Amino acid sequence: MRLRLNLSTTPQENNRPFVAGAAVLGGLGLIALLVLSHAAYDSWQSNRDLRADISRWQQQVRGETLRQRQLQTYFETPAAKQIIDRSSFLNALIDERSFPWSKIFTDLETTIPPGVRVISLMPKLVNGHAEISMEVGVASSENEIQFLQAMEKSPAFSGITVNSVRPVALQNTPDRILLSLTVRYSTA
Repeated sequence: MRLRLNLSTTPQENNRPFVAGAAVLGGLGLIALLVLSHAAYDSWQSNRDLRADISRWQQQVRGETLRQRQLQTYFETPAAKQIIDRSSFLNALIDERSFPWSKIFTDLETTIPPGVRVISLMPKLVNGHAEISMEVGVASSENEIQFLQAMEKSPAFSGITVNSVRPVALQNTPDRILLSLTVRYSTA
């Protein structure tokens, strides 16, 4: 039979719980290191892809900026300015030719009350909308008021500005008052 005797002055310590705890903590630390390393690698890889995308977009912006400068210098040449001026002039002519005369006369016919007649119309395009200078003859001041109220209520006419009101000196016309006014005409 064997007998276990401890001949040392201090008893032997049991380090097994410490070693087991240290091993468990070391294993958890190693697992955390692997998880965090994987997350760092994924983050680095996605950042690398983002940096590549940003670099590609910056390269494209630089190319477009260079192209814009080239086009800008081209459009500043005298030949290009001459072409632009000519096209603006032709577009203005086309816009003037395409003025809806029949529509304006239809709108005026439905708007003008009895005792009022249109003497002259002069349309022009101002900032993309039609502005009409017109001269109107009215038989009385009541007809004048009715006409201005009808123009204000009309959806086709807006921005009415009366330029002048003057009496008619001729006796052979039914008009007693001449109105000169400017209105904005909406074709829509």
